[in-house]
Amino acid sequence: MCSFCGSPIARDPKPGFNEVCADCGRDLHCCCNCRFYKPGIHWDCAESAIQDRVAEKDRRNFCDWFEVNPVYFERSAGSPAQRDAAQKARDELNRLFGG
Repeated sequence: MCSFCGSPIARDPKPGFNEVCADCGRDLHCCCNCRFYKPGIHWDCAESAIQDRVAEKDRRNFCDWFEVNPVYFERSAGSPAQRDAAQKARDELNRLFGG
């Protein structure tokens, strides 16, 4: 599922560089959706072979090491009730913090 809105990623596990989420329009081939994205470690990436830092983690990039984080696949999206509860929690946080 998209790490931004929770919509399932039903296509190939490795989205193309220019693919966007059908629901929110955010880039799918970005660090935030990658299995190697680990905030806090060197360049926020667990893949040791990368040569360059990616500055904008939420925007498309051309990293050849990109792999969709398995928790974001459609089969891991959870039940509709779980997705609704997660969306409700996000909405409440946005309401509380003005997001």
